[in-house]
Amino acid sequence: MKFVVAIDSFKGSLTSLEAGNSARDGILSASPNSDVKIFPLADGGEGTCHAIIAALGGELKSVEVTDPLGKKISAEFGEVPEKNLAVIEMASAAGLTLVPEKFRNPLNTTTFGVGEMILRAIHDGCRNFVVGIGGSATNDCGLGMLTALGFKFTDADGNACGIFGRDLEKISAIDDTNVPAELRDCSFRIACDVTNPLTGEFGCSAVYAPQKGATPEIVSTMDAWIKNFSEVSAKFLRLEKISVAGDGAAGGLGFAFRTFLRGELTGGVDLVLDALDIAEDLKSADVLFTGEGRLDFQTAQGKAPSGVAKLAKKLNPKILTIGLGGSVEKISVDAGIDSTFAILRSPVTLSQAMQKETASKNISETVSNIVKLLEKFSSR
Repeated sequence: MKFVVAIDSFKGSLTSLEAGNSARDGILSASPNSDVKIFPLADGGEGTCHAIIAALGGELKSVEVTDPLGKKISAEFGEVPEKNLAVIEMASAAGLTLVPEKFRNPLNTTTFGVGEMILRAIHDGCRNFVVGIGGSATNDCGLGMLTALGFKFTDADGNACGIFGRDLEKISAIDDTNVPAELRDCSFRIACDVTNPLTGEFGCSAVYAPQKGATPEIVSTMDAWIKNFSEVSAKFLRLEKISVAGDGAAGGLGFAFRTFLRGELTGGVDLVLDALDIAEDLKSADVLFTGEGRLDFQTAQGKAPSGVAKLAKKLNPKILTIGLGGSVEKISVDAGIDSTFAILRSPVTLSQAMQKETASKNISETVSNIVKLLEKFSSR
């Protein structure tokens, strides 16, 4: 039998590859001659860079960048030289976890470091970019990133504006004279699972800025500033339509990527699966093992296990899709998963269950038992 293993991380316990290797051990212990292909899995958020780089044999790079508060930090991104590909998680330079809670305020945060990572990748020869934009600390509509990339934003008197959310207030004009020529040769695919517009009741300021420290007054003020920014940008870029669904992602970073950098906003799971080039193996597989730490009603709502299961069914209607979880609740049939199994083998505390050795053993033993059953019935 041929098995494809694509399991998301068991957060706090096993990485995607660790979970996949554990499942492979279980398969081979029950059926030593089986063909097993392992793919790391992610949904465009945390872990996306490591998953794609591990699958494609790339390398991780460190670069000094500006953090959300304007300080220098070391950030990590991935490169696959033979594909001229860079894989970036914006949160590594502009993520909410980089800002202590007492300093959280979207007026005072920037995406400048994201632009610095892009410049480094361009310098290294990358022209294709996969960018995850979840977990941002910012609401600057990409002002910081674009400034780092050479765009110049000025006020009505011709003075250069800054790089923080508060600097959106006075933007009146844009100049791209200093944008590197190489940037125009780059393509950007953006992992974006939200459909929020840029402004208004469901825009980035109203929906997400409060999580980043914004008061109601700041929300209202920034929404107006971002509306003006989008109008100035639309005039400069000659946009037919100012905003589309997804522009509000990551504090308006979706808008900046889509318009200034001609980026494609794509569902995170779909983007990752395409980058992993998993389709051909799914077409010929008998069984897909997927899963994550918790399988529940949210699984069908764009999460990685459901994404790979749906793709498998689309490409290969006869494939058996099996979901593994540390805990399992009822999931929708829309998730694409035929059957689910909790990996816990005996009563334990949560901390015990999440120990690497325990979780790995539980996955291996659960998968081994499933495969023994499949082998028994397939031989009839």
